[in-house]
Amino acid sequence: MRTDSAIPAPYRISEAAALSGVSAANIRFYEKEMLLSPHGRSENSYRCYSLGDVHQLRFIRLCRAMDMSLDEVRTLLGLDLNLKTDCATARESLDGHLAHVRARLAELKALEKDLKALRDRCDGTDAHCHIIEALHERADALPVPVKRPEAVKRHV
Repeated sequence: MRTDSAIPAPYRISEAAALSGVSAANIRFYEKEMLLSPHGRSENSYRCYSLGDVHQLRFIRLCRAMDMSLDEVRTLLGLDLNLKTDCATARESLDGHLAHVRARLAELKALEKDLKALRDRCDGTDAHCHIIEALHERADALPVPVKRPEAVKRHV
């Protein structure tokens, strides 16, 4: 857990943000989500962060860059590097995330195919645009949302 700064710990939020690459707003959000808790406050009520906190912020940033959910990050943060059972939990968590990524990739490939087909409908030489025409047709074909009748209010 090293930092690349000559600034000694404890760090203010702006310093922790600069060292971790996580914005101050996101640091506050991660605190609210209980992924991080600062080590108290200074005399002037500034939040104080340690080298460990900066490392944890980098860890969170890395996991979020891999599109992990907050719950997945929370799970990984709660694991111990040296416990064999925690290794299995980490693998299970990543397997679940991989399944999510693979499903999303399939959705994106289907979207790509659909967009290519839509793009191929118009080469720009006709009097009107077949892409816009197709989008209007699709919009008209969307189902109309069903409005549920309001529940009868009773005074019992």
